[in-house]
Amino acid sequence: MARNLLILSILLLFSALTASESDQYFSKKISPSSLGLKKEKLTHLHFYFHDIITGKNPTAVQVAEAAMTNTSSTSFGAVFIMDDPLTVAPELTSKMVGRAQGIYASASQSNFGLLMVLNFAFMEGKFNGSNLSVLGRNAVFSGTREMPIVGGSGVFRFSHGYAQAKTHTFDVNSGIAVVEYNVYVVHY
Repeated sequence: MARNLLILSILLLFSALTASESDQYFSKKISPSSLGLKKEKLTHLHFYFHDIITGKNPTAVQVAEAAMTNTSSTSFGAVFIMDDPLTVAPELTSKMVGRAQGIYASASQSNFGLLMVLNFAFMEGKFNGSNLSVLGRNAVFSGTREMPIVGGSGVFRFSHGYAQAKTHTFDVNSGIAVVEYNVYVVHY
């Protein structure tokens, strides 16, 4: 009995030692400066988002819908994939600075509200190759909408902030929308 108790004690001790050793490999505290992180700064980005759902080259396509979507006043259950151009001016022919790539879905049964899950993938200047991630609700028929920036990559690692969207133009017949974005992001 004493021998079994001794063996059990040794096993428990060994187990505790190996668990704490493996925890060290799983996580550890590091200094932000070891990743090259310096002082946080606030950046304001301004661009236009072009959502084109008709024509020869749509930038957003419906990929799913619920059985009730076609009878819903809000298109509840419709899901779209997008790869929308981001430009410096409201004209599609203006300089493109990136793409809005992701998913939006009609997520409200009572009013027109979209769940937005997207990345602003930038292709110009010092933000080239960097992304900002948006996850939030877009009440598209409201004047100005606000959605959170939940992270980013490249220049925008460890970022947070918000995006304000305001419809610039919307053609009811074609469904083509141009949306003005003002993005405020805190990053290193």
